[in-house]
Amino acid sequence: MKFEIRGETLPVVILTLESGESVFTQSGGMAWMSDGFEMKTNMEGGLFGGIARKLAGETLFMTTYTCMNERGTIAFASSFPGRIIPLKLEAGQSIICQKKAFLCAERTVKLGVIFRKKLGAGLFGGEGFILEKVTGPGMCFIEMDGEVVEYELKPGEIMKVDTGHVAMFEPTVDFDIEMVRGFTNILFGGEGLFLTTLRGPGRIWLQSMPVENLAGRLIPYLPSSSSK
Repeated sequence: MKFEIRGETLPVVILTLESGESVFTQSGGMAWMSDGFEMKTNMEGGLFGGIARKLAGETLFMTTYTCMNERGTIAFASSFPGRIIPLKLEAGQSIICQKKAFLCAERTVKLGVIFRKKLGAGLFGGEGFILEKVTGPGMCFIEMDGEVVEYELKPGEIMKVDTGHVAMFEPTVDFDIEMVRGFTNILFGGEGLFLTTLRGPGRIWLQSMPVENLAGRLIPYLPSSSSK
């Protein structure tokens, strides 16, 4: 499989598949494709797997596209202005990402969910108790909001992040939350009560404009029913 990512603000990943190669995505995730693809939709992992994915922001059903011709082209577009991150995962290698971040992957890749064990991180960490877990082997493509900055945290090194800006991290990174210190900081700092703490070792990917933040900024400019 070969891939090409086009576009800056609203990117699209274009995959070129050989005969017999397959990719899968959530229901409705495909943008366009050439002739000769076989399409199969099912509930990956049964009812429990479908419900877990739904809680993680994906669809109940997943769709697999298999190239039946000698060669075929299929494209998957980002659903929000941002970036598409390609990752080549080795067998057993995993990555943890925010809800709705999974775009598509080779059929050998497994998409699952994880439940946060720490109550505080689940309640106040910005993404709830459920995150997506993508496990190799194979290529996968993750979509993130706005610009993306990657860091490599050393053992014990900590990055404090405003809620929602954590897009993806390796399983070796410890995810937790801490309360903002100082009464005036809490009331007037604009960062809320809690910050997310990411402790190394491992890679982290941070996003500049979470879709929830953008929606919150737009609300004051939207007409209300009382103004009609």
